[in-house]
Amino acid sequence: MIPLARRTLLHDWPRFLPSILAVGFSGVLLAVQVALVLGIFGSAAIPVTASTADLWAGYPGTQSVNFGRTVGPDVEMRLRAHPQVQDVEPYLWLEADWQAREGAAGSVPVFVSGIRTSPGAMLFAHALVPGLRAALDEPGAVVVDRSDLRQLGTPLGGWAWVNGRRVHLIAAIDGLRALGGVNVLASLETARTLGAPSRADGATYYVARLVAGADAKSVRRDFSPLPAIGAHEVWTAAQFARRSQLYWMFDTGAGVAVLFMALIVCVVGVVITSQSLTVVVASSSREYATLNALGASMSALGRVVVEQACWIGGIGLVLAVLGSTVLLAAASSYSVPVAMTPEAALACAAAVLVLALLSGAAALRGLLSADPASLLR
Repeated sequence: MIPLARRTLLHDWPRFLPSILAVGFSGVLLAVQVALVLGIFGSAAIPVTASTADLWAGYPGTQSVNFGRTVGPDVEMRLRAHPQVQDVEPYLWLEADWQAREGAAGSVPVFVSGIRTSPGAMLFAHALVPGLRAALDEPGAVVVDRSDLRQLGTPLGGWAWVNGRRVHLIAAIDGLRALGGVNVLASLETARTLGAPSRADGATYYVARLVAGADAKSVRRDFSPLPAIGAHEVWTAAQFARRSQLYWMFDTGAGVAVLFMALIVCVVGVVITSQSLTVVVASSSREYATLNALGASMSALGRVVVEQACWIGGIGLVLAVLGSTVLLAAASSYSVPVAMTPEAALACAAAVLVLALLSGAAALRGLLSADPASLLR
């Protein structure tokens, strides 16, 4: 009975085509939705994921990297005192207003990141090439994401005003797009002139690089709360990035709305695919009735329908992979924030196959009309 499912698909493929396209379309929608979720909310952790630091130290209970508060300079000394810490850097972060012209009525909210400009620095190491990092030594020099140029209204090489201070836009690069604002990179000295904490006050965060072979999770456990140093908490880079992303994904209305849309995509996909497959099974009711009259049990016929659903899911999955790859590549070329991880891709593939199986299970009710008595009509 099992070869019957494959032969039926090959012989009557036009009847199964709508179901295959429905599964493929649902897979594309699901993959794009997941990529948008990861891309949009992954941008909340850009300062962490674009850096090579192993540990982050900040104010206790910080939910997202953009909610940082100043911690004292003693935190830096505590990090440096650990035998497995190789280097420590301050990270200055502040919210500011960008004006394309001095005294302009409107402004753009920006997030200024003050970072070290010396070679081998950890912060934004994946985004900045060494020559560009060194160029930030120029007083007032800043770098932004290429996709934010139009929003800022300042051309490359032009001048603007941040919190009333004149800055020079020396470059625009990819990979800095922020959630709810514009990321602006500057040197520590420039950031302090724009309103960031002074050296004596401390920094928004301190980041640390560990010696080769050190386990970040184990080292983090060594930094239990120490009131004498001042309020602070230490996270691994992976933990802090995940913390920031999950906050925006689950603790904000925008995140819940996007996740709800992804759920709707799955439900709609199941309904459409099951209806398409049910129509196919119903249209073959006389053939199933004939097989039943010849001695094929309803359970055997049910297995045929389920295998057909598996084949439909597999072919639909291939179409979904091809379609989503093209769409995500196009989205990336237009600076749309999308991202995909192997884990997310496997989860999407599993969801598509489950969708097809659920549709096949729902289509089994079409076998109820496969009554041998109907052949006598």
